[in-house]
Amino acid sequence: MRRILGVLLCFILMTTSCLAMDKTPGKGITVKPARATWNTGFFQEALIRRGLEELGYTVKKPKDLQNPIFYKSVALGDVDYWANGWFPNHDSQLPKNFYDKAEKVGYVVKAGGLQGYLVSKKLVEKYNIKSLEDFKRPEVKKAFDQNGDGKADLTACPPGWGCENVIGHHLKVYGLEDHITPVKASYEAGMAAAIGAYKAGGPVFFYTWTPNWTVFKLKPGKDVMWINVPEIMPTAAQAPGEDRMTVSDVEGAVSDPIKLGFVVSDIQIVANKKFTAANPAARKFMEEFKLTLNDISAQNTRMNEGEKSDKDIAKHVDEWIANNQEKWNSWLKAARMAAK
Repeated sequence: MRRILGVLLCFILMTTSCLAMDKTPGKGITVKPARATWNTGFFQEALIRRGLEELGYTVKKPKDLQNPIFYKSVALGDVDYWANGWFPNHDSQLPKNFYDKAEKVGYVVKAGGLQGYLVSKKLVEKYNIKSLEDFKRPEVKKAFDQNGDGKADLTACPPGWGCENVIGHHLKVYGLEDHITPVKASYEAGMAAAIGAYKAGGPVFFYTWTPNWTVFKLKPGKDVMWINVPEIMPTAAQAPGEDRMTVSDVEGAVSDPIKLGFVVSDIQIVANKKFTAANPAARKFMEEFKLTLNDISAQNTRMNEGEKSDKDIAKHVDEWIANNQEKWNSWLKAARMAAK
């Protein structure tokens, strides 16, 4: 009875907010999402998918795509969006005239993508390691040589990731190709091996980013330390963000400021322009959608500890929404208003 009276009141008052509350602007529309191959980005995608479903859209199971394939696919309209754009880190992987057909929408986490190299704290202190340049020293190389090839082993990025190009650039321009071996296995498998070695008393030397479970497992300042690159020498794609490659107040860094060698990236949703133009409610929801690094890293840690099935991630989504209901409702309301 209350619901009927509420609806009647809305029609009597003809207020915009009342009318908007009962709309499912996505009804009858099927959405084709994608998501990154790194599982630390799955939570964001699942939250956005849930939001679009609440707006009435039918959302397909996301396609797991490597970066260059996604950017080509979204420009062609084969997929509609993903939540895993890292800019300017991904700029070098965009096809020609990309922004004619696709766009960045809002910020999942503005300036949330910190990247760099971490090294065992006890070995940083033992060998006075300050930067990658120190890996040219024979005693340092030997300490981090796991496979006996005479080079330090770096847990790096799998082929196809944006960070793979930057790490390769660093090894070349700093003259480190004869001193460091980048291990390019599956990142999760590579880090699992690195953490296992560390727990057994061995050295650890790895690339990582935030948000990421790795910095919860190996804490900067306690277990590991962020180290410098010898000097800032950006790739062509990094050059516009060169001023964002040196960062102050980084916990667990060997210096302040620290030259990380990677641009601090904005994590953003990327979508096909035809899709967003035809679906203003979906676009507005994406524009409003924002998370904290703590939210993402906390969920990523739960995944790393075993809660990583689709069912588990759906439970994490339920819990996040329940704990942030007012914010969630405001995003949905703004999306419904945009559809008018």
